[in-house]
Amino acid sequence: MTVKVVYWQEGNHWLGYLEEYPDYWTQGESFEDLSEHLRDLYDDLTNHRVPAVRRTTELEVG
Repeated sequence: MTVKVVYWQEGNHWLGYLEEYPDYWTQGESFEDLSEHLRDLYDDLTNHRVPAVRRTTELEVG
């Protein structure tokens, strides 16, 4: 299974979030470290360890 992520590097840190959950950012010291944090974040969000999770989706309007 794969999920889309948004990530970027600022100085010596890598930041990112899961595209479906843009309010929940994490960071790492390398892209590999960031990826591990994103996996952990996905696990927390999808297993209801974070209260009142906000997420995005697409809505058909026409």
